[in-house]
Amino acid sequence: MPTEAPTTTPAEPESGVPSAPDPTPGEPGDIRRSRVYLLSRGPVFGLVRRAVSIAALVAADVAGLALGVYLALVLRSFVYGDTIYWSLLWKTGPADWLPFLAPITVIVFLQAGLYAPRERRAGSGRILAALVLVALIVLAFGLGTDYDFTTTGLIPTAVVASTIAIALLRAAYDSVSLELMALAGVRRRLVLVGDDATLDDLERPLRATHGGIVVEVVGRLTVDAGARGLAGSLDRLAVLLEAERPDELVLAEAHFDEQAVLEVVQLAHRHGVKVKLAPSTTELLVHEGEYVPGQGIPLFELRPPMLTGLEWATKRVFDIVVSLLFLVVGIPLWLVVAAAIKLESRGPVLYVDRRIGVREQEFGMLKFRTMVAGAAERQDELEAENEASGALFKIRDDPRVTRVGRVLRRLSLDELPQLGNVLRGQMSLVGPRPLPLRDHAMLEDWHRARSLVLPGMTGLWQISGRSGLEFDDLVRLDFAYIEAWSIWLDISIIARTIPAVLSGRGAY
Repeated sequence: MPTEAPTTTPAEPESGVPSAPDPTPGEPGDIRRSRVYLLSRGPVFGLVRRAVSIAALVAADVAGLALGVYLALVLRSFVYGDTIYWSLLWKTGPADWLPFLAPITVIVFLQAGLYAPRERRAGSGRILAALVLVALIVLAFGLGTDYDFTTTGLIPTAVVASTIAIALLRAAYDSVSLELMALAGVRRRLVLVGDDATLDDLERPLRATHGGIVVEVVGRLTVDAGARGLAGSLDRLAVLLEAERPDELVLAEAHFDEQAVLEVVQLAHRHGVKVKLAPSTTELLVHEGEYVPGQGIPLFELRPPMLTGLEWATKRVFDIVVSLLFLVVGIPLWLVVAAAIKLESRGPVLYVDRRIGVREQEFGMLKFRTMVAGAAERQDELEAENEASGALFKIRDDPRVTRVGRVLRRLSLDELPQLGNVLRGQMSLVGPRPLPLRDHAMLEDWHRARSLVLPGMTGLWQISGRSGLEFDDLVRLDFAYIEAWSIWLDISIIARTIPAVLSGRGAY
């Protein structure tokens, strides 16, 4: 049986261990709209601290940029024998570029990772490279507007001077902020989960300072190697997280199966706790990952599938705008498809397919009809011919599909009416595909986390093999999308869906 190590781990109450919190609190809806994680103590405190840190860094960078430009102007005045005044910074001439320079510099620094968290933030070398790019932008803009660069050495001098000034101001900020955090008692509170031998190896390097922040292991849950050892300890882990309220949970998951690991990740996220995995050496060799310096050992953070209000609004606005655009532009295509369906077979143009959507709520998904009338009643007799694995039903030469339907399916044109579901908020343009009632009833428990977000018209399924993949592989793609979501990922999936559809790869 798994046991808990004594390290500041709370004892279990005599009346029994309380169960984990309800995974679906509040109204049904996309879990990314939920504030459970976002408004937890850890995320809120971390968000405020990150906002203050970024604001301070931006102020330091703008001040350093102004100081660097001023020093370059002073040096030029010295060389030419001109009188040196502080007003050089706002007089007409090259100093007019400062209002333009400041926002461009902040944007370039942001893209260069110079506002990343402390442990991932680049150093002076990246500052110099970023300022060189800013200088090239300024030079290109000046040449494009016929600006007269009277002093060719001013720009490289300003780059060097600004690099030194910004680097010094950032170093001062780092030193002062660390002292203030130490005085305020800020610590990185960790809970470790894994087998006993691995946790001993983990704890030593993790107790070292992390980006200057003191690390405190407030608890550890020691479990036997194997799936049941981890899955059977979820109740005790819930008690530990509730009692200690750590900032992060570090999971040594090398000996546990993916279902057990997924349950631990979801439990931690419901308690507002970040999750980081400590992979084995073999996993580091065979899996692509991003090494985060300053951790003592490699750690990989798993984010919960929740979006802030702005991110959620961005995705929703994107869905509505693009859906309306496709609807308006595609009106001629809609009319042609509708006519072809009516000419070949009797029945309605649109088919309402009952599917399971977000939070496992049933809804009617719209499709162009691709089968003969009464096709749904014939599915039971075709179960023996199912060619798909797991909770999917696919037949390459389904006798119920019409000739027009085969063309529509090959090009995925039968999915176009789902733009209406997107506008109604039942679906998104990109997300896990909603399953029919028959398929959803066959899901394993670990599959069901895919329904925590809005289903999509397209997703990683469609651009990664479509019908040619095993169902478990498709579910893993859903989890990868949920964890890595961004508006740019949605755009890239939509862009890659078009060639995947035109090629007809795996579609039937």
